Amino acid sequence: MARIRRAEHATNERVEVDCLVIGGGIVGLAVARAFALQGRAVVVLEAADSVGAQTTSRSSEVIHAGLYYPEGSLKARLCVRGRQLLTRFCDEHDVTWAQPGKLIVATDSTQSERLDEIFRRGLANGVDDLRRIGADELRDREPEIDGVAALLSPSTGIVDVDGVVRALRRDLEALGGAVALRSRVIGGRIDRDGVTVHTDDGESAATRILVNCAGIGAWQVARSLTGFDGPVPPRFLAKGNYFGLSGVRAPFRHLVYPVPADGGLGVHFTMDLGGAARFGPDVEWLDETAGETVAKDELDYAVDEARAGAFQHAIRTYWPGLPTDALVPAYSGIRPKVTGPGATAGDFEIHGPATHGVAGVVNLFGIESPGITSSLAIAEHVVGLVTPPTT
Repeated sequence: MARIRRAEHATNERVEVDCLVIGGGIVGLAVARAFALQGRAVVVLEAADSVGAQTTSRSSEVIHAGLYYPEGSLKARLCVRGRQLLTRFCDEHDVTWAQPGKLIVATDSTQSERLDEIFRRGLANGVDDLRRIGADELRDREPEIDGVAALLSPSTGIVDVDGVVRALRRDLEALGGAVALRSRVIGGRIDRDGVTVHTDDGESAATRILVNCAGIGAWQVARSLTGFDGPVPPRFLAKGNYFGLSGVRAPFRHLVYPVPADGGLGVHFTMDLGGAARFGPDVEWLDETAGETVAKDELDYAVDEARAGAFQHAIRTYWPGLPTDALVPAYSGIRPKVTGPGATAGDFEIHGPATHGVAGVVNLFGIESPGITSSLAIAEHVVGLVTPPTT
């Protein structure tokens, strides 16, 4: 925390700020920036030695349109709103993004019926450019894809996530906010004066507003706060592995997704802004205690080459021409979830004072996909939970 004192030019032992945000991923930075835009003194506490280095950096970098999520859910509302805010932010801050669009491909009649469900849900969520296409148009658009029907989502895009993270940090610091790296929160106390948190370097900071955006570690942070007895949902961790291509280039112009599978959106094709292909993520459920006793930066992110066979089988359901032995391990991410294997995917859980009764405290649980797309809208939502409405 001495790093905070240097950043804030303070001389007292205990730093006091208007707002502390725990977690320097894309959501934490967006939340911090939103409070700084109100003129508040904000500090972000990040355990790693750089921002955006955990879940944020291990994603598909997709700007989602908002198709899959139940009408009225936080994921639906914040994804649709977030896409608008994110693309505008990128344009205003010279962050590169593109809009290749997405095809969700049905390979049989049963999956075709599922497309109808996704189509209705997408329209209900306000995705008004969504269109169902038949096999002929699918073949015209992507000759290498084998499917009986598809949904076309023109507004699905890809983005330079690292560029967004850098721009958010620049904005935050230009507004007077600070980021304290290598500042792992190990506990804290809630009392009538606010919240005091302690970090692993023996320092402390006091605040009236505490936002827990610690991702995988959000559960531990919430439980470490003495005086907090609000609800903490179950936690499940799912590792998502990605494979790339070696010796061949993917022949697709669009992002290509299968009909969603248990726990995720299926092994899909995405590309980075340079056109490099990646397939994934799959869903590899981890022991629910993983990360409880192991630091986030010590989790195993290695991709097991033996998973290539399952990837190849999944990809060939919609791209039968995938060459044998073309897949190579790329990277993985670990996503925090509030529901486990076989259960319906859970919503974002964002708990403010109305949920747990503690003024000024907000906990964010299960911020997985579409968390990147939703990040700026999540920030708006969080500010609204602890800021009285204007009249």
